[in-house]
Amino acid sequence: MYTQERTAVANLVVGGPVAVNSYDNAIVAALVENRPVMLVHAFNGGYLRPAELKAESHDKGVKLATALDPATKDAQGHLWHITPGGFFGQRPLYFIESAAGQVQPPPPGTADADAGRGDDGAPKPQRRRVTVHQDAPQSTADTVQVGLPGKTGDKWRGKNGAVEDTQLWVVTVTPWGGITFVPITHPDAILGFKDHAVAKDSEARLTYNWGGDFTGTVINTFYPRLPNEWDVPYHHVFT
Repeated sequence: MYTQERTAVANLVVGGPVAVNSYDNAIVAALVENRPVMLVHAFNGGYLRPAELKAESHDKGVKLATALDPATKDAQGHLWHITPGGFFGQRPLYFIESAAGQVQPPPPGTADADAGRGDDGAPKPQRRRVTVHQDAPQSTADTVQVGLPGKTGDKWRGKNGAVEDTQLWVVTVTPWGGITFVPITHPDAILGFKDHAVAKDSEARLTYNWGGDFTGTVINTFYPRLPNEWDVPYHHVFT
């Protein structure tokens, strides 16, 4: 499913206790305008990036990087689209799609030019999505991958019959102005890190949502940042 339809700001709050305020421009831009943003961890300022940036990679995961190297920046490996993907009841769902390795749509006049279009009539690009393993978070194996829907492994697709099941997320706004991702196939889990380690090259995976402090031990919140803010220090002080 693909859509670029506008969503009322009031609908952006899915599971959080606070509303999205007007100053949360990056969150609004990410969810409503589908701009590519950085997903920056609240604890150490690291950002999410695909472990493999190439478009043909569909079996690699996501890691936390603490320095933005030129190769990653040139490949847009630091940028993500939070793309609307429908509703679960009245809750809007989203795909987390990498801007790295994006496949541009076929040019007009070719046989595949009309394979799919967004609500605005423009051909939709193919973007690799963050996909959850069906057995997550019970296993300590890799539990998220970045790949196109039809090219990920069998255990990375359609737990409940729909191809997109393992790729749809509930976006929860936190009281601290960040966002947390909850996969619809595992509502008791959130996107976190293997062994709860928030450090350079930490492997992103699902972790049980046990509660706890938000600084990264269990709960992991990510701040979407606009592309022109990539060089801003991300160490946040809360009062």
